[in-house]
Amino acid sequence: MRAVSALDVVALQTTKRFMTFAVPLVTLGLVLVVSAVIAGFFYQLGSRPGTPEWVSNSRNNPGVLWALPGFLGYYGVQSVATTFPLALALGTGRRAFTTGTLAFHGLLSAYVAVAGLALLGVERLTGQWFVGLYLMDVVVLGGGDPLRLVAVLFLGSLAVLSLGALFAAAWVRLGARGPLLLGLGSGALLAVSALLLAPHLGELAVSFRPWWLAALAALVTAVACTGELVLLRRASVR
Repeated sequence: MRAVSALDVVALQTTKRFMTFAVPLVTLGLVLVVSAVIAGFFYQLGSRPGTPEWVSNSRNNPGVLWALPGFLGYYGVQSVATTFPLALALGTGRRAFTTGTLAFHGLLSAYVAVAGLALLGVERLTGQWFVGLYLMDVVVLGGGDPLRLVAVLFLGSLAVLSLGALFAAAWVRLGARGPLLLGLGSGALLAVSALLLAPHLGELAVSFRPWWLAALAALVTAVACTGELVLLRRASVR
């Protein structure tokens, strides 16, 4: 019997085609609709498309930043919580499952990044959706720079998916207390880091470079995947 490989895990994960390929687009579409409703509200208050105030406020629209992580975090959780027992039943090794899940998360992150890049192109060609709406050409996604947008969406999506998988692995290994302990530990680590960095915030703000965020996302992904593998090594399917 042929050993189950990481590529087989990727194929298993992508059987959820609607979740993988349709929901990210639906989520981005909902962000556009909500942005349009908010823009309409400000239009009624007297703000007009094309004015410096309108453009400045619109380009600070964080809608994508708020919408995508919720879906991606959930998908990261279920890619382990619901798929790991089935993969084990099919003869998948734990290392192969972790590697394959990471590859799947990379594939999904690339899809989100390409979708975002396509939407940025449409947004520019249509003059911000014909009515001055800003969805992808916003500050949090790189300020309209295509390379930065792809980097933000890809690395950000991969980090969130990996964190979701880590919390799911904690649940598979330790039950309900697993995510609780992991959440408390992560919160304590963030609190200690914030206290240590607080006196240096001014210096950090002055010397800040965008690649720091890319490095942080890569670090989070690596730590999350390592933790996922450690937890799943001794996890039993209940």
